[in-house]
Amino acid sequence: MDGRKNNKGTKGNKGGRKAKSEEQNLIERLTPMATLAHDKLKEALKQSEPWAIKLWFEYFYGKPHQTTDVNLSGDVDIDPKDWVK
Repeated sequence: MDGRKNNKGTKGNKGGRKAKSEEQNLIERLTPMATLAHDKLKEALKQSEPWAIKLWFEYFYGKPHQTTDVNLSGDVDIDPKDWVK
């Protein structure tokens, strides 16, 4: 027997997403500052701030897909004796 039938689980939302009411409260508190945030971003864009330009492009066009090259180049010395211990 592995004990799964006796597993009662846990109560609550341990480290998960915040409650909808908390999220709504945060949105309501930040909404009045939206115009100020847009104005500050517009000012930074006019001053050619690199962080503002990057932020604008990432939100307007989306972040580019990240690719990783996993190909090895050059000689790799692999000894089969190292595989077995």
